[in-house]
Amino acid sequence: MNIRTLTGFLDPGWPVDPPRIEAMATCLKTLRDALHKADYKVQTLRLATPPPAEMSKPVPPAKRPDLARRLEAECFVHGLDYASIGPALPEESDGFAAIPRILAAAESVFTSAIFATYDGGLSLPAARACGQAIQEIAALTADGFTNLRFAALANVAAGTPFFPAAYHGEGSPAIAIGPEGAELAVDALRNVASPATARRRLVGMIEAHAAALTRITQPIATELEVRFLGLDFSMIPYPEELRSFGAALEAFGVPAVGRSGTTAAAAFLADCLDQAQFRRTGFCGLTFPVLEDSTLAASAAAGTITISDLLLYSTVCGTGLDTVPLPGDTSPEALTAILIDLGALALRHNKPLTARLMPIPGKAAGDPVHFDFPYFADTKVLAVPAEPLAGLLAGSGILDIGPRRA
Repeated sequence: MNIRTLTGFLDPGWPVDPPRIEAMATCLKTLRDALHKADYKVQTLRLATPPPAEMSKPVPPAKRPDLARRLEAECFVHGLDYASIGPALPEESDGFAAIPRILAAAESVFTSAIFATYDGGLSLPAARACGQAIQEIAALTADGFTNLRFAALANVAAGTPFFPAAYHGEGSPAIAIGPEGAELAVDALRNVASPATARRRLVGMIEAHAAALTRITQPIATELEVRFLGLDFSMIPYPEELRSFGAALEAFGVPAVGRSGTTAAAAFLADCLDQAQFRRTGFCGLTFPVLEDSTLAASAAAGTITISDLLLYSTVCGTGLDTVPLPGDTSPEALTAILIDLGALALRHNKPLTARLMPIPGKAAGDPVHFDFPYFADTKVLAVPAEPLAGLLAGSGILDIGPRRA
């Protein structure tokens, strides 16, 4: 099993304080070397900051592109692959407007924005600001690729190692591990005779890897005086069959991802993940990234997966709408409608969900999509079943949506 990311969380200071980043880079590289000795391949080292408005010295929106450039430069010097600037907050409209400029300023920097929280409800203005940002980001390059580096967040807490959702919360510097866990599900379902056997195998694999990773990580974290937040086992795939979460669903008995049975298979695997005992951080759910999973990409190209399907799967512990290719002319209003549905699911089910939507300039629904990027598979553009909202949903208020009472 590969490790997709080792992520460090800290407040880098403003102006950026290079020694803080150097210390975190030393920690991450020490951990990477120790994991390599235990036959774990680490793909990336990453750094995540607090929301700029909540840093020890808050960074105003006008200065956030400078923050992105500075972080990128320091990460390059110290051998870190990517940085994530923490999210714009629902109450700061200027923070949303700065997002396209942040992403244009640095090629290896990610960011996000919060539009729904358990305590604050679903902000309709923030959802619209996210929709507007997604459309503007799509136009930064001819292929729309830059939206890979932005996510709209609903009910997402600090501490996930996966980008673009990663951000630092309160407290001292910390680290977290993001395994590429989809291949465990594929292995667990190979030649099994019953669901009980599949469950026992998958839970056992997750717990064994989690225990091994924790044994290696905790002493290093203690020695270097950083907190170890835990692991985010979210069944992250890679675009080949042996590492495809979609392939695991089909091995369970689904004729093709998107057909009837997909929800049941996903719910079962999510329940296995819930039963595994390990130190948790982040989502610890299932992920359906259309472009990152060869099986999902094939189903999308065949027309068996829709946005509505992906929203349905999120209710049984998905992580939301991830790397979804959309028509280039999708309006901010249509994007907003999708986000509002996602936010409502996050609040009603009291779970973290994200949206990484990728309008592709010049492409229409059904057009082929290819990126020269090793983590993406070829697929086709999905249709958008959304139209501009009206009435109360087009207002400027907050939707207070609580979880279902038992």
